[in-house]
Amino acid sequence: MQITDKIADMLTRIRNANAAKHDTVDVPSSNMKKAIAQILLDEGYIKSFQIVDDGKQGIIRITLKYGLGKEPVITGLRRVSKPGLRIYTSCKEMPKVMNGMGIAIMSTPKGIMTDRQARVENVGGEVLAFVW
Repeated sequence: MQITDKIADMLTRIRNANAAKHDTVDVPSSNMKKAIAQILLDEGYIKSFQIVDDGKQGIIRITLKYGLGKEPVITGLRRVSKPGLRIYTSCKEMPKVMNGMGIAIMSTPKGIMTDRQARVENVGGEVLAFVW
């Protein structure tokens, strides 16, 4: 089966595993997905991730993070820019997710980064996803 939007597939897998309260979720690997997983780790939304070599492209094994009573840390995860409708923004018009309580993951000319990093570095780009 051919997947046209690989980032949306990754976010959906994380969202579904989070709702089902799984400990880990496996996602086919790519450099952009590794960068998104690194941002989720740096911002404290996941416990860890590791690259598992399967002889092909590899797999990213993401360990999800839960709070007290198995409450998921990720309460919302939404794909913004889609293959049929790309959403670009400048650093001045960048959205604040949940009034600063969440993050926007962006693809900029300087790489994949959060909205806060993009504001500091004064770059705009494509808004990939919102996480809160």
